[in-house]
Amino acid sequence: MLKNLDPLLTPELLYVLRAMGHGDVLTIVDSNFPADSVAATTVHGQLLRLDGADIPEAARAIFSVFPLDSFVDAPLQYMEVVGEPETILEVHTDLHKIALEYSDREWKMESVERHEFYAESRNTYAVLATSERRPYGCFMIKKGVLGPDGKVV
Repeated sequence: MLKNLDPLLTPELLYVLRAMGHGDVLTIVDSNFPADSVAATTVHGQLLRLDGADIPEAARAIFSVFPLDSFVDAPLQYMEVVGEPETILEVHTDLHKIALEYSDREWKMESVERHEFYAESRNTYAVLATSERRPYGCFMIKKGVLGPDGKVV
């Protein structure tokens, strides 16, 4: 164990989060997402797992160390509900709220159509599978830059 680190941040997950650079994207998915097949095509090439953790638990752990990208309009993206592009589900609100709790600014979040989400997630840095059971609990988060003062640029 390490001091001041969420115990959900496994050695492999910490390695990936640290290895990612500005603009790299982490895909965080629910228990129904085809995580293994999608993860095989990512930069990391292997699925990361947080078995037993839901989206809020995973988000708290990740956003405790992960800076978001201030150079894009919406560094947070979620899978759009099929046939309901304007719908924002509780699982989407949960992750967004947690991202804001760990930040000094108002981050925008936008939806990505389901099939486009699958295609884009295949080209991300890594896929992290959670045990989230709520549908559409799938996100792509873009890593930002930390300045010399340790704050997001």
